[in-house]
Amino acid sequence: MLGDWPKGCNSLASFELDCYKKPPQPKEWKDMLKEFKEFAIKGNVIDMAVGIIIGAAFGKIVSAFVDGIVMPPIGKVLGGTNFSKLFINLADDPEKAAITNFDAAVEAGIPMLKWGAFVQTTIDFLIVAFVIFIMVKMINNAKKQFEKEQEAAAPAEPPANEVLLAEIRDLLKK
Repeated sequence: MLGDWPKGCNSLASFELDCYKKPPQPKEWKDMLKEFKEFAIKGNVIDMAVGIIIGAAFGKIVSAFVDGIVMPPIGKVLGGTNFSKLFINLADDPEKAAITNFDAAVEAGIPMLKWGAFVQTTIDFLIVAFVIFIMVKMINNAKKQFEKEQEAAAPAEPPANEVLLAEIRDLLKK
């Protein structure tokens, strides 16, 4: 349990000041808090937090890139339409089903499939995924290069005759 509450404080009917004292903290909670503190202070958690913040900012940059640079030429090719406002009207009422303007459909509360916004978000995702792929590939290549340099810098094994002479020397010392 969480600890021992003062006597008579085990129901809603008891309304004594002693009932509002904080119950004793179990040792497990203190250990868990200490472990969490150690975990939170480690560099990996800080790195992850920085990565998440940079990732969120990068997502905004990609969205602005897609919205302002990629989609306008596609919209121009499609006849000058705003790609994010392409939709399929799902209204049952014939009067509402005739509405083809996105803003008017939103204002009328018409159910619709916003497929243009979906395509635009998919393009955002593909750009982010590609950039992350390139970054991971660069990091992996740098890691491989570092490992190769470490292997090259590692001292070479001494020749077999030196190893044999060292073993004989060690045996003679005994």
